[in-house]
Amino acid sequence: MDDNIVINIEHLTKVYHLYKNPKDRFREAFALSKKKCYHEDFYALRDVTFNVKEGECYGIIGKNGSGKSTLLKIMTGVLSETEGKLNIKGRISALLELGAGFNQEYTGIENIYLNGDIMGYSKEEMDERLPEIVEFADIGDHIFQPVKTYSSGMFVRLAFALAINVDPEILIVDEALSVGDAFFQLKCYKKFTEFKKRGKTIVFVTHDLSSVIKYCDRVMVLNEGKQIQEGEAREMVDLYKQILVDEEMQKNESSNNTNELLENKVKLKSNIRLSENILEYGTKQAEIIQLNVVDEDMKPCQQVEKFQTIDILFKVHFNQEIHDPIFAVTFKNIKGTEITGTNNMYEGIEGFVANQGDDYEIRFRQMIPFQSGSYFISLGCTGLDVKGNFTVFHRFYDVAEINVVSMKDTVGFFDTDTKIYIHKIH
Repeated sequence: MDDNIVINIEHLTKVYHLYKNPKDRFREAFALSKKKCYHEDFYALRDVTFNVKEGECYGIIGKNGSGKSTLLKIMTGVLSETEGKLNIKGRISALLELGAGFNQEYTGIENIYLNGDIMGYSKEEMDERLPEIVEFADIGDHIFQPVKTYSSGMFVRLAFALAINVDPEILIVDEALSVGDAFFQLKCYKKFTEFKKRGKTIVFVTHDLSSVIKYCDRVMVLNEGKQIQEGEAREMVDLYKQILVDEEMQKNESSNNTNELLENKVKLKSNIRLSENILEYGTKQAEIIQLNVVDEDMKPCQQVEKFQTIDILFKVHFNQEIHDPIFAVTFKNIKGTEITGTNNMYEGIEGFVANQGDDYEIRFRQMIPFQSGSYFISLGCTGLDVKGNFTVFHRFYDVAEINVVSMKDTVGFFDTDTKIYIHKIH
């Protein structure tokens, strides 16, 4: 093995035996014939092979259930592999499931010493590290209270402070940072950068694709326990987004295996995944019957890079004649705040008469200047009825989610793409 390689994984496989009921486990254990099988094999990981070099930040991405956490648990010794080889050089510190390795009845201080002992440090060594750990965690007098009283944020603060300040050669982090507040996350990522500059190694699992692009040198994509590909961060993020789109399209295929789109429970066809909790109302004098979101290549698009241009297209069927219909799109953040929106009236587009039975496709071409995060699209078709009263013909609130990926964020909802120039005046 190359001296520069600190993690070497070869043909790693993890299989779980799934039993329909507990009695089947007993029957199999005492079966006269060892060939008698009462279980089904579930492959959490199948034939995974990769190396991580010293000083790398190596990312692992994939949808839920792809085997990421299982892989990390095997790397840290929490689980044993079914097949394959694992060779790790250097002391590992891991931040896995929230609170893993903590005794709920012990105080924060007691848990620091407990985890230090588990990692092979003496009490004297932990005495030296304690002030730095306590300062980084910054949870005040709660450090002297039992951790069962901690919030999730306190848990992750203490766990990360402990993991990063015991001077490991390899740091393994699994999603836990998503629990911390924005300032603590900034503090942690600054520590990541310092960690890398010191030649340490990081293995990083997260759904935050912006962080993957920003911090990871190489990335591996896992899907349903299988290693799909590894390579440069941005390229692997693009591959992962395409996997999500392809799987959603497969779900939407009709039973005769054509590319016709199935109707959602709200009777809306779409080329992207729709939200589960959609608020729908209106008179249905006009109906929104289809929503498509596509990128510049006309491919379905639910993961968007900041400043990327996308098209939001929705189709409206008119059940009666309507004069000057208004078509609208709005964006909300995850807190429910409306970020922006527009319609054809605001944009100064001349009105028209839609006849009964007509279908219209409305295209909103939108550059996305939002900060990284999740946003919800709402659609509407409104206008004046025959008596001149404003009427909502059909509206979908929070119909679909888009996720914005960004290499850097600024203050507020939008990034105004400011350029900063600094020069010294003599």
